[in-house]
Amino acid sequence: MDQPPLDIIRVDPRATQHGSFTLHGAGVSNGIAIGYAHLVSTARLEVAHYEIEPDQIDAEIERFDTAVAQVRGELIGLHASVPASAPAEMGAFLDVHIMILNDSMLSEIPRELIRARRCNAEWALVQQMEMLIARFEEIEDLYLRERKADVRQVVERVLKAMLGTGQTPEHPTHEENVVVVAHDFSPADMILFKQHQFAGFVTDLGGVTSHTAIVARSLGLPAIVGLHHARQMIRENELLIVDGTEGVLIVNPDERVLAEYRLKQSALLIERQKLRRLRSTPAATLDGTPVELQANIELPDDVEEALEAGATGVGLFRTEFLFLNRDDLPSEDEQFEAYRLAAEAMPDRPVTIRTLDLGADKIINGADRGGPNPSLGLRAIRFCFAEPAMFLAQLRAILRASAYGKVRLLVPMLAHAHEIDQVFQYVQQARDTLEAMGIPYDHEIQIGGMVEIPAAALAAPLFIKRLDFLSIGTNDLIQYTLAIDRTDDTVAHLYDPLHPAVLQLVAGTIRAAVKAGKPVAVCGEMAGEVAHTRLLLGFGLRQFSMHPALLLPVKQQVLRATLSEAEALASRILRTDDPEKTRQLLGRLNA
Repeated sequence: MDQPPLDIIRVDPRATQHGSFTLHGAGVSNGIAIGYAHLVSTARLEVAHYEIEPDQIDAEIERFDTAVAQVRGELIGLHASVPASAPAEMGAFLDVHIMILNDSMLSEIPRELIRARRCNAEWALVQQMEMLIARFEEIEDLYLRERKADVRQVVERVLKAMLGTGQTPEHPTHEENVVVVAHDFSPADMILFKQHQFAGFVTDLGGVTSHTAIVARSLGLPAIVGLHHARQMIRENELLIVDGTEGVLIVNPDERVLAEYRLKQSALLIERQKLRRLRSTPAATLDGTPVELQANIELPDDVEEALEAGATGVGLFRTEFLFLNRDDLPSEDEQFEAYRLAAEAMPDRPVTIRTLDLGADKIINGADRGGPNPSLGLRAIRFCFAEPAMFLAQLRAILRASAYGKVRLLVPMLAHAHEIDQVFQYVQQARDTLEAMGIPYDHEIQIGGMVEIPAAALAAPLFIKRLDFLSIGTNDLIQYTLAIDRTDDTVAHLYDPLHPAVLQLVAGTIRAAVKAGKPVAVCGEMAGEVAHTRLLLGFGLRQFSMHPALLLPVKQQVLRATLSEAEALASRILRTDDPEKTRQLLGRLNA
């Protein structure tokens, strides 16, 4: 797939043979991207969809058959080599994989797809994998439903075998001209995505606060989610316009539309360049109240971008991303090095490291431990309590890193006071181990809690007595308050940060912390949404944490805000229960 640079993009006659059309979804990251479609699969980011010539069909089927036979031989060989003393589950595990591989949906139907659709073998296989997984999702029995992880693992084996038995599928060149089109991305996929320089992306699934959307905003890439059928309707290498502000995707635009959007794109670029002038300006309101603007990061490499945006610290280091895209757990030393790098890169600035928030949409080692409802199941601190060795290793790594900077420890998804007591017990255990080994750490390290469950918000005065600081995770707080799965685009329209109950919980938590003289931050998506900046200031918030790409637009809002006006209008908003009135008042606040 070889595209010309953007400055010579013209409407490709091949692309327009099916005419231009427009799709609408949820715009989740502002901006405009113009580029060529690159269709990928959720199984492996690099699996593309491309058309083969009629005389290549037999060779493509043979390549597929060879890979399947190779994997079948590998599995049978592994089964034969299992020692007699090994647990019975080991042989049974391999039996399941052999059975899945032999299923006609994976071993036969892809051959039919290759012949009928003239598509590459990788794409045909992944299409069938997703259909098979969808069937597993419908099974009521939890054990059988979780076998979908085995399906993915078998398909991964075949994909790897195919990449070694023929030509590797073409990778896009000129990545800055590429718009990635996918059914969906997992959080692990999105971390791989950060290694590329794509122009933007669109997905069939996802909501405005799904992890896909959050990472898109962190990358500053125009993106649209919830398009439903984009991957099926779009062909590889078609020209696309992604309007991430309006949620509009234009496929095969004509010259007039293309010229119009290129002008809009240029105007947005000029506006972003103007914002960069604010990088070194201290964040303070017009009446002189200072405000801390910190960054959310996922990997130590993100610190550079945070500093470039003028962040005054790291308000949230999502450590679970160190655990994704690998078959083993990161060791204590590996974690320590990552946390130390972040702390040293932010001298004299706070680096708030959150303990593992695994479960829900983020899993490790292919393990699905979340139960029938992952968001309400064994996730975050509950998962850590269930895996004490893993939790203690992380706590020791964080404590060790605290000797190299202003590290703070943040615990996610607290709901009960006794959970805080348990955390302190584990921290003390980690301290004792380090003391015994003579390893230095900050004995005064601050320990805070995430407020992302309504129970925690309502009990904020009780929690703040035990903790050094609070951090409000608005994404989950809204999800749990309104009983809405934030990754599900079918209910995305019900996700409302301005719901009276949500605003009362956020404002009440801020008030409780301020009254107790303890620091409080918002690190969820509300912190990076410029429409909510002055409202949160009016609630009493003085510390925001967001993805670095959002920091300068929020700073601009802070610099233009008058605190007395923000407080007066925020108070009126809290007293109204009329959604339309709330939005009118918010409009006045942001005028």
